[in-house]
Amino acid sequence: QVQLAESGGGLVQAGGSLRLSCVASGRILSINSMGWYRQAPGKPRELVAVITSDGTINYADSVKGRFTGSRDSAKNTVYLQMNSLKPEDTAVYYCNARIRDSWYSGSADYWGQGTKVTVSS
Repeated sequence: QVQLAESGGGLVQAGGSLRLSCVASGRILSINSMGWYRQAPGKPRELVAVITSDGTINYADSVKGRFTGSRDSAKNTVYLQMNSLKPEDTAVYYCNARIRDSWYSGSADYWGQGTKVTVSS
């Protein structure tokens, strides 16, 4: 059983910063990618930043230059440093990881429970 545990959300004023962390635990044979998605009220879930196994990072256009993703493969952990936060960044942020947990099957997507980020104006 694989679990993703997020931390670091909260309330911050516009222009402020937050750092999210996500640790994957359980039966993990390999991790292909780890990253972050978010979902604002009334909107679909969207990609924020994803880090592949070779270190390539893909960002949403709306966060480029403000958010920085990083990954510690030895700790099965992914981070999201969020600077210059805007009210429109308010959302529930979900950790995602594509993990292989069995020798007999391919990789599957796993999700954290979500951490709420609220940016006040």
